Amino acid sequence: MEELKEALRSEDALGDILGQENTKYQLKSALLMGRHVIILGPPGIGKTTLARNVAKLLPELELNACQYHCDPKKPLCPECKKSKPKTKKIPGQERFIRVQGSPDLTTEDLLGDIDPTKALKFGPVSIEAFTPGKIFKANRGVLFFDELNRCPEKVQNALLQVLEEGKATIGSFTIELPANFIFIGTMNPEESAAVEKLSDVFLDRCDIIHMTYPQALEHEKSIVKAKGKTLDVRFDDELLTISLDFVRSIREHPDVMKKPSVRASIGIYERAQANAYLSSRDKVTSNDVTDALISVLSHRIELKPSVKYLKTNEEFLKERHEEYARDHTQLKGGGL
Repeated sequence: MEELKEALRSEDALGDILGQENTKYQLKSALLMGRHVIILGPPGIGKTTLARNVAKLLPELELNACQYHCDPKKPLCPECKKSKPKTKKIPGQERFIRVQGSPDLTTEDLLGDIDPTKALKFGPVSIEAFTPGKIFKANRGVLFFDELNRCPEKVQNALLQVLEEGKATIGSFTIELPANFIFIGTMNPEESAAVEKLSDVFLDRCDIIHMTYPQALEHEKSIVKAKGKTLDVRFDDELLTISLDFVRSIREHPDVMKKPSVRASIGIYERAQANAYLSSRDKVTSNDVTDALISVLSHRIELKPSVKYLKTNEEFLKERHEEYARDHTQLKGGGL
């Protein structure tokens, strides 16, 4: 689409993501050439927000008011075959479809299936007998496949033909429906439990783009303020900066294998305010921050094997907090 090409050249393209300049550059480069993309990165860093930003760049289109966004001149879905639906202008954000990768996801969920009753009435290879799956709702939009490597290998294989040829084969039937979408998948490289290895043939159809935690503290602070909930209490900027810097120090500690995400930073921001509010104070104190740390951080980290059998996550956080507080008196106090 020419409109998308021009939008990608804009300096404001993908502007909802602060920082991550190389990630955004690589993504725009891939999208310009219609490449399928897998964003590789830890949870809670904005991969979904980035994909939604891509959908926002898509132009508004005049399409059938069906759930599959059929071209009014060439309707293909069963809904449009039965009757002539109204058309409407559909913005890119409404053509964003998210699929959550999970072990119980089936090929039928993704691609669709033949309805036996309708097959008897219309014929087994008729379009009227076919119920399209979720991917066809992303037609002329964005198919965002979160945690791609959590779905079974069979589902991954079912996507191959769609990504390569733009059509789906259901069992012994070949149903040619448009699969004209931007494909953006995600994977967490640090996750090893309940995941499937992506095949070489699947990876060969995609470009890998890496995304990391916010590089700058100021970027992370801006994200926290934008995404976090607020109460009628004041959170001084200096205390917030130090609180988030503590989370980042945990993330960078050599003994930490699973790192706290930006959601942990948002959690500290929200819970510290809640603690101040429950204490009938109009200002967040260091005690409020400290009292939230264990609840927010302990389950979000994993220590390296050489450390985890010697101390618990709670003990590690307590030691790290005491060490950090010696250099940052604003965080002293509390019940950690």
